[in-house]
Parts: sequence; structure tokens; C-alpha cells
Amino acid sequence: MEGSYLAATSALIWVALYYLPIGGALFRLALPLPLALLQVRRGSFSGLEGVCLSVLLLVVLMGPVRGPLFLFPYGLLALWLGWSWAYGLSWWFSWGCGVCIGTIGFFVRVFVLSLLVGENLWVVITRAGAALLERFVELLNLQFVPELNQVHLVAFSLVVVQEMVYVLTLHALAFWIFPRLKAPIPEPPNLLNGLVALDPL
Repeated sequence: MEGSYLAATSALIWVALYYLPIGGALFRLALPLPLALLQVRRGSFSGLEGVCLSVLLLVVLMGPVRGPLFLFPYGLLALWLGWSWAYGLSWWFSWGCGVCIGTIGFFVRVFVLSLLVGENLWVVITRAGAALLERFVELLNLQFVPELNQVHLVAFSLVVVQEMVYVLTLHALAFWIFPRLKAPIPEPPNLLNGLVALDPL
């Protein structure tokens, strides 16, 4: 019963993220946490079952393409973080692998959505990287014209930094909230303790 409720919660958050014009950042932060909580409380099999239930529900609600996109990266990230926290792995390890999962999932999502809309969405990201690089060059007053490879590298770096912040924020939220739900996660390392050791919500 608990697995069904948490799986439905994740699915509804995904639908809200997709269709509601506001609250996207909040929905995105909440997406992996119900299924990660399920795995910490009930074990790996329950976590996997919850992800499968979420995907099946989303296939019914959103179709066979948009529904499974929930897996990339949110479903896989929920499985990874739930498993890491349940087994007490170091934050450095769970954070690092979580960033890799998030980055790969981001590019899978960009690829699939590009196919759906018939336009290369990576161009939008590279434009953002080019704009950032140009501002940096202007700020330092450099005589430098960025090449395409450098623009791609900056765009890729932006994606990785975004995922680093996102996965660390998930760790912090779980550290504050999960103990109240009788599902504690490992303590943060000393270097990160100052960032996350706040009063519980």
C-alpha cells in the first residue's frame, strides 16, 4: 500500500512538472524523493516495484514516450539514491554517481524530446554556453573568439554543474526530512556538513 501511494505521488509530480506552468523547480526537487524514501524504508525490491508502478501509470496518463521519460534521470536517480542511503554509502560516492546518472539522463531526455519536436534542442543549450563564454570574455576584455568545441565544453559543464547542485540538494532535503519519517540516511561528510547541517524542516 505504501509503495502504491509513493509511486502515485511521484507520477503525479511528474505530470505536474510537465503540464503546470509554475512550480517547476519545486516539483523537480520533489520527484525522486518519494521513491527513494520507499527504498530506504522497504528495501530495494520495493523501490524497483515503485519505479515500475510509476512508469506504468505515466504510460497510461501521458503515452508510451513521455511516460517512460520519467526514468531519465529521476526514476534511476531515485533507485540509486535510495539504495545508497539504505546501505549507508558515503555521500561522496552517492553524490558522484548521482551526478553521472543525472547528466546521462539529461542528454537522453534532450535526445528524445528533440526527436519529438523535430528540432535539435542541444542547440538551445549551446547558445546558453556561448552567451556565458562571450560575457566572460567581455568581462576580462580578452581578444578571444571562442571555437565551437569550446562552446560545447562550456555547455556540457553547465549541465554537469547543474546536476551537481541538484543531487547535493536532494541529499540535503533527504537528510532533513527522512529522519522524521523514520528513514534516516547517512551523515554528511565533514566538508559538506556546514552546507547541510541546518535545523530540520
